Amino acid sequence: MAEFFQKYVKLRKHELKVAWKKAKMSKNCYLFLLPYAILFTMFFVFPVVASIYFSFTYYNILETPRFLGLQNYINLILQDDIFLIGLKNTLMIAIITGPLGYILSFLFAWLINELPRWIRSVAVIIFYAPSIAGNCYIIFSIFFKGDAYGHVNAFLMNIGVIDTPILWLINPTYMLPICMVVILWMSLGSGFLSFVAGLQGIDKSQYEAGYMDGVKNRWQELWFITLPNMKPMLLFGAVMTITTSFGVCDVTMALCGYPSTDYAARTIVTHLFDYGFSRFEMGYACAIATILFLMMILVNKAVQNLLRRVGT
Repeated sequence: MAEFFQKYVKLRKHELKVAWKKAKMSKNCYLFLLPYAILFTMFFVFPVVASIYFSFTYYNILETPRFLGLQNYINLILQDDIFLIGLKNTLMIAIITGPLGYILSFLFAWLINELPRWIRSVAVIIFYAPSIAGNCYIIFSIFFKGDAYGHVNAFLMNIGVIDTPILWLINPTYMLPICMVVILWMSLGSGFLSFVAGLQGIDKSQYEAGYMDGVKNRWQELWFITLPNMKPMLLFGAVMTITTSFGVCDVTMALCGYPSTDYAARTIVTHLFDYGFSRFEMGYACAIATILFLMMILVNKAVQNLLRRVGT
């Protein structure tokens, strides 16, 4: 055992020496990367590390952070019922809108790719527009307005389905499903564009070679040629979809109010916003952010492992 350990240590030292030599040979490349590395560390790595640290403290901005250990996490999981409601709602949104929006993004990109070039350009703009239009989801507050002037209520009353207007965005029964519909409508974002670009970048000769090797239909073409060539785009789209589905906040707050009735549209990010920017309990808010961060990492890892098997 001792001999094996010594061999392992020698091997690791040799690998480190080789890596250091390669790094010295590529020092000019690292110098070019240095500005980005500094900015990335300052604005991404450091905030994450600081948030994890403050999650173990009581911190209200005005006073010096006071170390609490795991108390914030204990309170969050065992005593904060509203957080559990937000966790359940966030998971429901992520499970329903995440995979469905991801699949729809790819299917629309795949169908648009078959259109003539000028029609394809117009279609991409039409499908992508909701995700870049800012607060365009507020128009749904007009559609689902809780009186007879709301478009949905007016339509249902005209055809005799209901007699009195429904308070769509106040009734807890309807709030979360409506928000999910809006989120799906806005889900064609960066992932959709990456799918369109990936489909455009596939060498057409691969399809010809595939048909010569036994590919018989479009589904086999999709599975054995298209998807394997798009793995980087699929991974990027998955990351963007996970980030969007777990980070829902603006839609629910704008449509259902803040706080929503019976917290029916509460999400983890809304709960974080409440404690971080309304109550200024930054330590507790950092604990919420850390749990959300870990959830996103675990889901992202699982999805990436799943996508690596595509086409194999």
